[in-house]
Amino acid sequence: MTYIAKPRVDHPGLTRNALGMTRRDYEGALSTLCAGCGHDSVTAAIVRACWEMALPPHRVVKLSGIGCSSKTPAYFLSQSHGINTVHGRMPSVATGAAAANRQLTFMGISGDGDSLSIGLGQFCHAMRRNVRMLYIIENNGVYGLTKGQFSASADIGSKAKKGEINMQPPIDPVLTALTAGATFVARSFSGDKEQLVPLIKAGLSHDGFALIDVLSPCVTFNDHEDSTKSYAFSRQFYHPAVHTDFVAPAEEIRARYDEGASMELELHDGSHLALRKVEPEYDPTDRDGAFVKIHERIQAGEWLTGLLYVETGREEMHGLNNTVHDPLATLPFSALCPGAETLDRTLARYR
Repeated sequence: MTYIAKPRVDHPGLTRNALGMTRRDYEGALSTLCAGCGHDSVTAAIVRACWEMALPPHRVVKLSGIGCSSKTPAYFLSQSHGINTVHGRMPSVATGAAAANRQLTFMGISGDGDSLSIGLGQFCHAMRRNVRMLYIIENNGVYGLTKGQFSASADIGSKAKKGEINMQPPIDPVLTALTAGATFVARSFSGDKEQLVPLIKAGLSHDGFALIDVLSPCVTFNDHEDSTKSYAFSRQFYHPAVHTDFVAPAEEIRARYDEGASMELELHDGSHLALRKVEPEYDPTDRDGAFVKIHERIQAGEWLTGLLYVETGREEMHGLNNTVHDPLATLPFSALCPGAETLDRTLARYR
């Protein structure tokens, strides 16, 4: 991963939070993602949420797998703990880290390819165990690092960069989370900070597994393939002396609309995305009602956004397993290794 440090120039008039830190203190390296990528908008929302909550950066653990989305942790909270894991394996590493130290704040950043294909099993088991963490999926329907193949969240009829039409039904992360027993389920759009920032803050505060599926458009591989100015058309009919590529700068897409209302957005490639916020009277504690409502809006061609489901009464992983309160790194050797006799008694229970 390319790491480009940001120049540190702080204005003395910058607002400080309860810890005396500015928003710059919650930033990371310069982004190497494509200009206009929705993932950078998610990064900005995370920075703002953590700053407003006055989270101590050194008490935060950020984790990711592999993919464009998994580069995101490099771009925020440079003073926190962090690890890029193997493709699709972030949930198990997060589970182990959370088991070792329950006093830290855990945040996983993943993508639709990372979580819904190779990592689907681990994703489901993290929800099943109710690991206390915020899990953000930056959902763009393609594998960006490997040139735009369909991901498991691509909708039927989606057109790839090379012209193929996707005929496979998608795996919806929100419906999957409701089915797998997640205790906090939300969906948002990368350009809607007014909705996304509060959801991130709520997810970080939730005592259990909190999923936010963020629709985050890819400016490179969702371009309009029928255009004679598209990347695919240019490579097929023009003959440059050397192979080059260029991603045109694009502005991030923003959205502002009221609760209960719908809004249609035009994406960078000219396609459209329909969003609908939940109504003020929507009950986010009704799992069955949430499933029906989400499915109903999907059938209508709309993505329901907002806090879709939350359950507060269920034990999280540490309560279920009766773990010790202190981090494992602080326990004395005698507690971690109680001796051969204790081990023999434990093993005898399983004979």
